[in-house]
Amino acid sequence: MARYNNAKLRLVPLGGLGEVGKNMFVVEYGNDMIVIDAGLMFPEDEMLGIDLVLPDFSYIKRNQSKLKGIVLTHGHEDHIGALPYLLKDVKARIYGTKLTLGLVRVKLNEYKLLDSVKLTEIHPKNPVKIGRFRLEFFRMSHSIPDGVGIAIHTPIGTIIHSGDFKLDQTPIDGHVIEFDKLSAYSEKGVLVLLSDSTNAELEGYTPSEKIVGENLRKIFETARGRIIVASFASHIHRIQQVIDTAAKFGKKVAVSGLTMANNIEIASELGYLKIPKKMLIHPAEMKKYPPSKICVLSTGSQGEPLSALSRMANHEHKWLNVEEGDTVIISASAVPGNEKSIFQTIDRLFKCGADVFYESISGVHVSGHGAQEKLKLLINLVKPKY
Repeated sequence: MARYNNAKLRLVPLGGLGEVGKNMFVVEYGNDMIVIDAGLMFPEDEMLGIDLVLPDFSYIKRNQSKLKGIVLTHGHEDHIGALPYLLKDVKARIYGTKLTLGLVRVKLNEYKLLDSVKLTEIHPKNPVKIGRFRLEFFRMSHSIPDGVGIAIHTPIGTIIHSGDFKLDQTPIDGHVIEFDKLSAYSEKGVLVLLSDSTNAELEGYTPSEKIVGENLRKIFETARGRIIVASFASHIHRIQQVIDTAAKFGKKVAVSGLTMANNIEIASELGYLKIPKKMLIHPAEMKKYPPSKICVLSTGSQGEPLSALSRMANHEHKWLNVEEGDTVIISASAVPGNEKSIFQTIDRLFKCGADVFYESISGVHVSGHGAQEKLKLLINLVKPKY
């Protein structure tokens, strides 16, 4: 906290500090306030009857007259999922990159809030003035395209908010981290660095996303029949790698799961996902093709009971039940609290006779968060005072 003409700079974490999920951070100076991200968290096993967990909005509601805008770093649920619940009570302009706002529009439309909320697209090349704050954006590689970090210039000094990042030097979309911007901020002086620390306990480096593509190709080469890939619906880079691999082996791709279908449609329309013509088929069309020519992109990587993958494993899916000869790839890590449900799903898949590949036995997933060496690199680049 610092003083400037009797005004104070306040940094108030409302979620995401010391926990995985419900990321939300307030930056306040005098009578101006901005909010960085508005995410939700999925409940842990002991939270019976709870569907999702939200940040405490009470501080924002009490200071609503100061709120100048909500700025989003990227489009994951733990960063945008709480928006509909917040915007029912609070009016604010939303700032985000093209893909992030595309995902937000679908969410707000679902809650009938789209017409009442103003959305402003941001770009790393264009600074934005919000109240007493001047914001600059820089690209950060993560497990979803169009993620950014934010340099928040205040009368007291510059705050760097990293967003989620892994500093991938060979990203799928070719957008590498803008090290030059980070170095320039360092030369001018950075007051505070607010850094992603999800993998702070992991030594070494987080592998590049391209490693997953190489391992997917090896599995596709030896698969006997249908291939079912379950991943996070927002992991557009992973979806792109599955599509590229399926195309290489001449497979048709069916999509199962509403969120997966919606995200693929949005990412394709906005140019973040490239799919060959006539490659996608409706799940009902799978019976027209031999099993060896079918690949399915599915939700359910967290073992959710009503997800597409769980219904396939339980032989309750309308179009596809897992059988002997199928290959199932769970291309995701377990969100804390979901481990039990994931391994129950894996057990059922094995009982169906499928070959099952998952993170702990094969390299079908890499984290979207940097391990210790990448965190050190960011700190040394930025050289913050705090």
